[in-house]
Amino acid sequence: MGAYNFYNVVIADTPRQAFELAVAEALYNYGHSGYSGSIAEKESFVMIPLPPGKHHQQYAEELINAGDPRIDDKWGPAGCIHFKTDKKGNHYYFFGWASC
Repeated sequence: MGAYNFYNVVIADTPRQAFELAVAEALYNYGHSGYSGSIAEKESFVMIPLPPGKHHQQYAEELINAGDPRIDDKWGPAGCIHFKTDKKGNHYYFFGWASC
């Protein structure tokens, strides 16, 4: 079995709420049978601070390409970067590997 990269932007009050929304949407889009290569395969996430001057998408790609141990396991947690807060809420970027 393989793995795919996934990337999701979610606006929510908290990272936990954002994660649950992202997983629910992926389950709706890809079904409940597993091995979707999406965030639906994840049970948890790890917060990763965004370094000053970095763009969230670019930084996530760097972490994936470098095999960062926090997110390099298709069975492990998703990465989560909080990258913006505005009147809509907190913007979170989830990323990582998922089984397919």
